[in-house]
Amino acid sequence: MTEISIVTPMYNEYETLDLYFERLIPILEGVTPSYEVICVDDGSTDGTIERLKTHHRRNPNIKIISLSRNFGKEAALTSGLDYASGRAVIPVDADLQDPPEILPQMIEKWREGAQVVLARRGDRSEDTAMKRFSAHWFYRLFARIAETTIPENVGDFRLLDRTVVNALGQLPERSRFMKGLFAWVGFRTVEVEYAREARAAGQTKFNYWKLWNFALDGLLSFSTLPLKIWSYFGFALSAFAAIYLIYLLVKTAVYGVDVPGYASIMSVVLFFNGIILVGMGVLGEYVARLFIEVKRRPLYLVNEVTGFPTSDIEPLRPSRLDSFDSNKIA
Repeated sequence: MTEISIVTPMYNEYETLDLYFERLIPILEGVTPSYEVICVDDGSTDGTIERLKTHHRRNPNIKIISLSRNFGKEAALTSGLDYASGRAVIPVDADLQDPPEILPQMIEKWREGAQVVLARRGDRSEDTAMKRFSAHWFYRLFARIAETTIPENVGDFRLLDRTVVNALGQLPERSRFMKGLFAWVGFRTVEVEYAREARAAGQTKFNYWKLWNFALDGLLSFSTLPLKIWSYFGFALSAFAAIYLIYLLVKTAVYGVDVPGYASIMSVVLFFNGIILVGMGVLGEYVARLFIEVKRRPLYLVNEVTGFPTSDIEPLRPSRLDSFDSNKIA
């Protein structure tokens, strides 16, 4: 078994590849002779896959999984974890915002007995003010409403012991919020701190709309509180309506009947219709996720693998049942 597996999802990272391997490989070779770098090409269109094959020819420890299309980072990361054979697995982004230079420190913590080593972003000055602000409030909201607490300012960059990776392989959900899944499995955890760097090259693939949907997936995957809130809100409105009904009955009995006002009636009708639609929207978000789960489509489709022994063509973890490999079709 390999000692250290690096898993790197990539989507149009042609500009960063040379810098990435230039910094990563010497560090890995300095801590262990037994390593692999699993690069998951998530449907890139800029020549990433061809450049990866060039690096594989130079260094056979660089292995490639090419997905059939762009499935998103969570699915690409899952596929890399499925194929990783290391006793410890470390997801690392190719943009070098998470510096490889702290890998020796993380590996040392693991060798001392930690099963999970979190890399916490102690300095996020390279991120925009808006991103820091939204991330801060997301972590706070998640901690309040979710059943699982995710550590603040910790991304996918972490070390996972083989025991942890195998545990993650038993989680089959399709709507995958990996930060939440990492936290849910638990195990002995320690932290190291680092300063987040600027992106080495290229452009980020996330925009605020994608980040919003990503955050929504995380909240709805780990909390039923939004559903409960609307139940409580409905009870509160019902109680208010009952009190107001009693008030109207008493007022009518004492003062007689007033001519009803059209504007006030329309305001109340529109307000409550809006409340109903919002509640239906929240319910619909959960139903949509149920719809995705019951279809049981594969998390990803593998088009091609490079650098793996024949015996390792199939994913190593239990979630291999949820993957599809075109190499197995005659």
